[in-house]
Amino acid sequence: MSKLAEFRQLEKHLAEQLLALEALKGDDGLKKEIEFETKLRKLLDHYGFSLKHIINLLDPQTSVRRQAVAPAASTRKPRELKVYKNPNTGEVIETKGGNNKALKEWKAKHGADVVEGWLKK
Repeated sequence: MSKLAEFRQLEKHLAEQLLALEALKGDDGLKKEIEFETKLRKLLDHYGFSLKHIINLLDPQTSVRRQAVAPAASTRKPRELKVYKNPNTGEVIETKGGNNKALKEWKAKHGADVVEGWLKK
């Protein structure tokens, strides 16, 4: 796209956004929200509170829920150790995941099904 075409396209988008902005400025709902936010912030400043204080005051369970979620995400069952033994060479690989370089080489060379058959139980 040429610079001139890009300029005209951006100019057109800007004009559309300016029209949308002007339409929003006349919206009564937006005016009420702005008035409410302004009064709320003045009230918070007057009493020395923050939005976090108000949230904790109105919904104390919010902080409890946040604390409960964090430990639950980190309690994951540890992976099981898998031991593969190559019957051709006698080489043994111990891994907890499938991202082992030598294991990948075996699977590429012999096939994944064959190598999974080498898994010791």
